Amino acid sequence: MNDVNVKIPFVDLSLQHQSIQKQMRQAIEDVLERGDFILGKALSDFEAEFASACGAEYGVGVACGTDAIALGLQACNIGAGSEVILPANTFVATLIGVLRAGATPVFVDCDPNTALIDLAAAENAVTLKTKAIVPVHLYGQVVSPQELINFAQRHDLMIFEDAAQAHLAHRDGYKAGSLGIAAAYSFYPSKNLGAFGDGGILVTKDTEVAQKMVRLRNYGASKKYFHVEAGTNSRLDTLQAAVLHQKLPHLAGWNANRLEIARQYDSELAPLKSMGITPIENQSGDGHVYHLYVIKVDESCPLQREEIQEKLAALGIQTGIHYPIPCHLQPAFSNLCYKMGDFPHSEKLAKQILSLPMYPGLTSSQVKEVVAVIASLVSEKQGKLLHI
Repeated sequence: MNDVNVKIPFVDLSLQHQSIQKQMRQAIEDVLERGDFILGKALSDFEAEFASACGAEYGVGVACGTDAIALGLQACNIGAGSEVILPANTFVATLIGVLRAGATPVFVDCDPNTALIDLAAAENAVTLKTKAIVPVHLYGQVVSPQELINFAQRHDLMIFEDAAQAHLAHRDGYKAGSLGIAAAYSFYPSKNLGAFGDGGILVTKDTEVAQKMVRLRNYGASKKYFHVEAGTNSRLDTLQAAVLHQKLPHLAGWNANRLEIARQYDSELAPLKSMGITPIENQSGDGHVYHLYVIKVDESCPLQREEIQEKLAALGIQTGIHYPIPCHLQPAFSNLCYKMGDFPHSEKLAKQILSLPMYPGLTSSQVKEVVAVIASLVSEKQGKLLHI
C-alpha cells in the first residue's frame, strides 16, 4: 500500500509478510550461502511439497503462470492442429498460453452465477479437432469436478487446469490441480501464494509430462548441452522458490481467513440484493479460496458499477475489475474472428463485476465499512431517484 490516500487497499501484502519475515530472510540467506540460484535445492524442495499439496506427483517451477500454461500444454503434446476449449471471461494469459503452444483457442461462455466455464455450452464447441479443455478455476472456485470429468470422458478430451487463482482450492472431494493431466499455477505476488516477483509452476501426475516440462523450461535439454527439443529459458528462480517454500505452510490458514472474510461480506451484502448488488455465487462451500471477492452490480441497481467504483476510490477504498473486456473482444486477437454478442453472459458480467478488497488480515470493521459505504451510496441515489 503506497498511496497515502488509500484507507482500505485492494490488497495489502505487508500483513502476511510481517509474521514470517525472519523465516523468509533466513531462507534467502541460505540460498545466498549455497549460491545455487538456478535450479537449486530450495526449488526442488518447494516443487515436491507444492505438488503434494495439490494432489499431484510432480511440480516443475517456471518463470510465470503464462509459461506454465504454454509449456505445460506443449508437454502434454497439445499444439498445432489441436483445438482447445477455454472460457471467454478468463484473464488473457490463459489465451496467450494456448496460442503460444501453437493450438487453436475455442471460446465458450460462462455461467452467469458462478462466472465459471459453462460446460453445457461447451458441448456445442467440440469438434473432431478438439483435444483439450482448459477449465479456469476463476476467483478461487473450482469448476464442478464431476461435471468436468464427465464432459471430458464423453468427448475423449484432455483436462488441463488453469489454477492460477486457486491455490489449495477444493470441491466435492477433489483438489484443484488433481482433476486432469496437469495444472498451471501463478505465483504473482498478489496470488494466495505469491512470490516476490513473477513465478509459476506446472503440477502433474504424469511422469512423461513432468520430464518433458523439465526439458522445455531449460532449453529443451535432457542433460547439459544436449537438446532434444526446442525449449526455452523459463525457470523459477531458487530465491523465489525459497520464499514460496516458507509461505506454503501458512497458505491453508490464509485461505481460511479469506473464507471468513468472504462469509462476512456475504452476510453484510445480503440486504443489498434488492438494490441490484449480489456476490458471485459460491457453489464450493469451504473449498473456495477467494483469491478475489467479486460482486455483480446489475441493471436494477440505481448506481452503475463505474459510479460505485469511483465513489469508493474517492473515499480511499480500492477495488478492481476482473476482467473488464472478455478475451474474444480484445483488439489483439481480432484475427480469431469473434464478435460482440458471441458470449452474452461473459459480456454482461464484464460490465457488472466489481472486486472488493480481499486479503488475509482484512479486518471485520474494514469489511463493514466497505459494505456500509456501498449501501449508503446506493440508498442515497435510490432516494434521489424516488424524489424526482
